[in-house]
Amino acid sequence: MFLALDQIGLRYPGSPASGVAGSTPHKRSGAVDHVSLSLARGQIGVLIGPSGCGKTSLLRCIAGLERLHSGRIQIAGERLADATQGLHLPPEARQIGMVFQDYALFPHLTVADNVGFGLRHLGRAQREARITEVLNLVGLAHAAKRAPHQLSGGQQQRVALARALAPAPRLLLLDEPFSSLDVDLREHLSQELRAILKDSGTTALFVTHDQAEAFAIGDVVGVMHQGRLEQWDAAYTVYHRPATRFVADFIGHGVFAPARIVQSSQGPQVQTPVGPLIDAEACALASAYPEGRCDVLLRADDIIHDDLASVKAQIERKVFRGADFLYTLRLASGERLMAHVPSHHDHQIGEWIGIRAHVDHVVTFPQESAAPALAQHPK
Repeated sequence: MFLALDQIGLRYPGSPASGVAGSTPHKRSGAVDHVSLSLARGQIGVLIGPSGCGKTSLLRCIAGLERLHSGRIQIAGERLADATQGLHLPPEARQIGMVFQDYALFPHLTVADNVGFGLRHLGRAQREARITEVLNLVGLAHAAKRAPHQLSGGQQQRVALARALAPAPRLLLLDEPFSSLDVDLREHLSQELRAILKDSGTTALFVTHDQAEAFAIGDVVGVMHQGRLEQWDAAYTVYHRPATRFVADFIGHGVFAPARIVQSSQGPQVQTPVGPLIDAEACALASAYPEGRCDVLLRADDIIHDDLASVKAQIERKVFRGADFLYTLRLASGERLMAHVPSHHDHQIGEWIGIRAHVDHVVTFPQESAAPALAQHPK
């Protein structure tokens, strides 16, 4: 693999192994706890997770801005850091580019001079050729002589990207570069960014708190929680086959409903409050849980509004999202569900509607009596 992180760890004062009394394991904001991941050359990886989970700290470790307390980091077979050997290559020697939330463009320099700032070691002709090349790559060759304040926020972000790409780094790290932009522009730029990175063949690791952004950009997506990497996989797999209960809870809109796995003539079957579910490829055997009892993940897109369905649910909350509503529903038995319903089905809060389950990927976990009844995450 091109980028390889092997059990890397980072502690801050007050984290579990820092010697501060009363610290709680894995609770220190920003700490990194034995994270391993890899990227092939030209791949784009994305890290998501709640605030303080260690995403940015992980980038800082790779960039050389933080010294590892454990583990090792390699790029293209070269060891950049190794805690056991006391090895710590300084940031300027790692050939890694970074793009931050704050574009940090030099206001007194033109766009071209901003992009060429890290190319002063090249001759004038080479420098100008490279500036033109990367500005063409990001679609801003026409703005080369402008000042940063004459550009839109999205254009400034592309200048920052061009500046990071200009020295041809082995790896590009991006820390929530679109967080200050509006939603529509972020969606547009995330698609542009993926195209630019692919066109340039750049290996990149991107940090975001936006799940839609992560899925749009990444070849591989990682979910972090309290310093640990809970899952590192293709976006499709992270969504449909979450490796842990936290990943299942964090990704998308959904709930955990009580269920029981039984053996049927068609194979294992999951009995749920909204009817039986069958997924021959993934459904666990009844013996996997005590008496077959488990919790099943039911996402909002698994629940279909059907007036003819025998199962009825009462609308407790509704959020208008343009093309659809996100309904929070309560069954007569008390369980809560969520459903995406086309917005022309504008039912009122308190109304009872018919629902049925259409689950292509059955995901079960051990029952947790203390688990939250409703797992909801805004997009």
